[in-house]
Amino acid sequence: MELRINRRAVAGLGVAVALTASSLAALRIEPGTASSHREAPAIAGDPRNDNTDVYAFVSPDKPDTVTLLANWIPFEEPNGGPNFYTFDTNSRYNIKIDNDGDAKPDITYQWTFRNEDRRGNATFLYNQGPVTSLDDPDLLFRQRYTLKRLTRGGSRTLVADGIVAPSNAGPASMPDYGLLRRQSIRPVPGGQTFAGQSDEAFFLDLRVFDLLYGGDLSEVGQDTTKGYNVHTLGLQVPAADLALKGNVRRNPVIGVWSTTDKWSPRGYVQVSRLGQPLVNEVVVPAGLKDAFNALPPEKDAGIPAVVKRVTEPELPKLLEALYGVKAPTTPRKDLVEIFLTGIAKGNGPIMADLNSQTLNKDAGKLRPAEMLRLNMAIPPARNPNRLGVLAGDLQGFPNGRRLSDDVLDIALQAMAGAATTGRLVPALTDKVDANDKPFGSAFPYIPLPGNTSVNQQR
Repeated sequence: MELRINRRAVAGLGVAVALTASSLAALRIEPGTASSHREAPAIAGDPRNDNTDVYAFVSPDKPDTVTLLANWIPFEEPNGGPNFYTFDTNSRYNIKIDNDGDAKPDITYQWTFRNEDRRGNATFLYNQGPVTSLDDPDLLFRQRYTLKRLTRGGSRTLVADGIVAPSNAGPASMPDYGLLRRQSIRPVPGGQTFAGQSDEAFFLDLRVFDLLYGGDLSEVGQDTTKGYNVHTLGLQVPAADLALKGNVRRNPVIGVWSTTDKWSPRGYVQVSRLGQPLVNEVVVPAGLKDAFNALPPEKDAGIPAVVKRVTEPELPKLLEALYGVKAPTTPRKDLVEIFLTGIAKGNGPIMADLNSQTLNKDAGKLRPAEMLRLNMAIPPARNPNRLGVLAGDLQGFPNGRRLSDDVLDIALQAMAGAATTGRLVPALTDKVDANDKPFGSAFPYIPLPGNTSVNQQR
């Protein structure tokens, strides 16, 4: 397929290419990322069902496959025993794919969990000796899972009895945690899957919620999430398994989001949803946050209050009031492209064909909806840039999301209008540009969970 990426037009997106060396230094061009944690009142009290991040990218070591990662349970303190962190056995955890642009899931990968608890009244310990394998009898508590692939044509079980990599209880209990991670990776047709604890790869200075870094940018440079862990569901599958009609060349763009369905007297109810990072946190107002978590993407465009928060966003007004960064004129059609339709020449002012399902030759009419969109035909970058598309790296956010994409800085720049003006604002950065742990070179890429108490990280 011809990607039809207009490189001249992408100059408005790839603005960092034209910046001076001093400007680049001010922007600290290095690897980075961001997220949605405790983003709504109801889900803040239910962390096991709280989606924190979604990543979707062409696998750098296997470019004919796509890697999907979704995280849950924010701010896991590594020494949070004796009852360490688990997935909810009363919930269904989903990664959903829309490949035809109607904002409805064409493919759903769904995990459900069950507990195997042998502690009883005998002990309070998670394990009674060093755990050297997933089936070690010294591991007294473990979770097992079933993974299904759901389509409009039916359901297929991919993994019937997977084992979740346990919480990292510490070096005495788990002297080789990397081995446990490797043993937990299971094959699926054409790929592999993983469920278990991981390092909190989301990094930024969360003092953005203290009047946008103190009201004077004095509160920046602290990695607020350093030292915490999360629970990850990962999947690496052939790109053809995700593409409309299985044809990546004709239909390269997919939309991705995760949800949690929790059991209630009314049956399963969606209680959490996450596509692009930071949307529910800083785009949706407090009064709409719980409703947004329960909303399927297909209904987004029909809720005027949701659409208005994109076309008339609050954050640029705050940036202007606090820092004098002039807010772009509204309605913000550029943000509609980024958040709701994907980027394509026919969708709005950003003159590039990048990641809208309108680029899929076999797709029907596009239904605007918030999700993370990925063009699977764009190969991985040899040297990924933390600012992604804004720096001319077309494999980066908002074209999908890699672990190294600094989505907070990207989002701030996009809110300030960088996608259409071609200019970055050097001051708009939290100065947290890299994770404290390196990412892996093979699936699932996300670092191993830590076992050092967070209060020792400072």
